[in-house]
Amino acid sequence: MNEFPGRPPWWKGRRGEWYVVAQGLLFALIAFGPHTAVGLPPWPATASGITSAAGVALLVLGTVLCGAAALHLGTNLTPLPHPKDDATLVTGGLYRLVRHPIYFGVLLLAFGWALFVQGWLTLGYAALLFVFFDIKSRKEEAWLMARFPDYAAYRERVRKLIPFLY
Repeated sequence: MNEFPGRPPWWKGRRGEWYVVAQGLLFALIAFGPHTAVGLPPWPATASGITSAAGVALLVLGTVLCGAAALHLGTNLTPLPHPKDDATLVTGGLYRLVRHPIYFGVLLLAFGWALFVQGWLTLGYAALLFVFFDIKSRKEEAWLMARFPDYAAYRERVRKLIPFLY
């Protein structure tokens, strides 16, 4: 049964549903996947306290950024990369610093978790999440460019995933 008449079923992925499924699997891998593998060296014992503390700091900062960015989006917020039909372009607040602040916050969470658990594999999963968000944001931005004429100028001014860098 289709909840929204005239809209294809979710499993056809017309609004980016499969990106959300893949993202969920990556989140599960980061949170519950193996942290290390046979043959990988342990993290240096001398860095244990520092990496754990840095991890906690990134976890807190990532949580705050995700929450603030989601609140700033308001009714525009959707788990799908395709904008809502009644969406407006948001370029203020955290969106002045980075085009995808929720993705940036989630990346901080992923890398923070990798530092906290001191897992080489978890660090690799977080890097994979970065690549995934880069790919997903390209599709999202194509939809945003088609919807909002001002998006091209915004895209020129503001970095995509990491404030001031990328």
